[in-house]
Amino acid sequence: MINDLKNEIESVKDLFFKEVRKVKSVDKFKIVKEQFISRKKGFLTNILKGLKDFPKEDKPLAGKLVNKLKIQVEEELEKLEKSLINKKEDSIDYSLPEFDSPLGRNHLLSYVKNEVEEIFIGMGYDIADGPEIETEYYNFTALNFLEHHPARDEQDTFFIKNFENRVLRTHTSPVQVRYMENNTPPIKVIAPGRVFRKDEVDATHSPVFHQVEGLLVAKDINFSHLKGTLSFFLKSFFGKSVDVRFRPSFFPFTEPSAEVDVSCFLCNGTDSHCKICKGTGWIEILGSGMVHPEVLKNGNIDPEEFSGFAFGMGIERITMLKYGIHDLRMFYENDIRFLNQFG
Repeated sequence: MINDLKNEIESVKDLFFKEVRKVKSVDKFKIVKEQFISRKKGFLTNILKGLKDFPKEDKPLAGKLVNKLKIQVEEELEKLEKSLINKKEDSIDYSLPEFDSPLGRNHLLSYVKNEVEEIFIGMGYDIADGPEIETEYYNFTALNFLEHHPARDEQDTFFIKNFENRVLRTHTSPVQVRYMENNTPPIKVIAPGRVFRKDEVDATHSPVFHQVEGLLVAKDINFSHLKGTLSFFLKSFFGKSVDVRFRPSFFPFTEPSAEVDVSCFLCNGTDSHCKICKGTGWIEILGSGMVHPEVLKNGNIDPEEFSGFAFGMGIERITMLKYGIHDLRMFYENDIRFLNQFG
C-alpha cells in the first residue's frame, strides 16, 4: 500500500505544479486552491481520508509522506498568492486622483417593503403577485363591489382607453381572487405592489403608491386569528410597546370588517396638539376583516368548508409614521439629502 501511496503522491504533485504554471489570475488561483486543498473534495483531502485504511504499522510512514506533500502544496500556494497580490498592486497608479464612488442603497420604500415581507415570511406566508393592469371583474366585481360603487367612477379610477373593462388596479386585493383560483387551501400569502388612483398630489396623496395585501384561508379560521396575526405584525414593525385596537368598519370584500389602530408612539396620548395622532392617542394603520363568502366563492372556494381573513395597508403610510416623514412627495422627488438619511 505504501508504494501505491507514493505513486499517487507523485501523480498529484506533478498535476499540482502543472496547474500552478497556468495560473495568471486570482480567479484561476482560487480554482487551483479549491481543486487541491478543498476540505470537501480536494486531492490532498482525499488522500488524507484514505490513511485510515492503512495497517497500523504503515500509518506513520504514510502520514509523513502525505504531510510532506501537504507542506509543499501550501507553501507553493502561499508564494503564488503573494506574487499575484504584488502584481495587482504594481498595476495601480497611485498618482491618479481619488475616484469618489458613493455606495448605493435601497430606497426607503423598498426597505420597508422588504421588512414587511420578512415579518410575514417568518409567520409562514408566501409572496404573491398580480398584474397592474386589471379587468373590472378582478378589481371590483370579484371583490363584491356593487355595479354602481363610487370606486368604479372614472373620477376615482384610471380606466384604460380603447381597452374595454381594463383599469389600473386601485388596490392589490385582486391578487386575492387570482391566487384562490389557482391554489387550494390552506392559503397564506401577502401581495405587495404598486396601485393607482386619481388622487391629486399633496402631502398625503399620490396617484401612484404602494400597498401590501394579506390573505389567509383555511378551515376554522376566525376573527381571533386575524387579531393575533396583525397584533404580532404591528408590534414587530412599530415596537413591542405599542397597543393595538380594532374598530368596526365596512369593506365590500370582508364581513365583519375592522379598522386597525396603534397607540401613538410619539405622545402616547398625552399631547392634545400631537401632529401624528391629533390628540386622540391612536393612529389608523390598516383595514381588515373576515373574507366575505361571495369573495371565497369567486375564488372557487367553498365558504361552507373554509373561512379566512384579509387585510391591507399602504407602504407609504406606515413608512411615514415609523420614520416621522410628514410629506409623501419626498419619497419621489429624488432629493439625495433626503434619501441619504436612510439605508
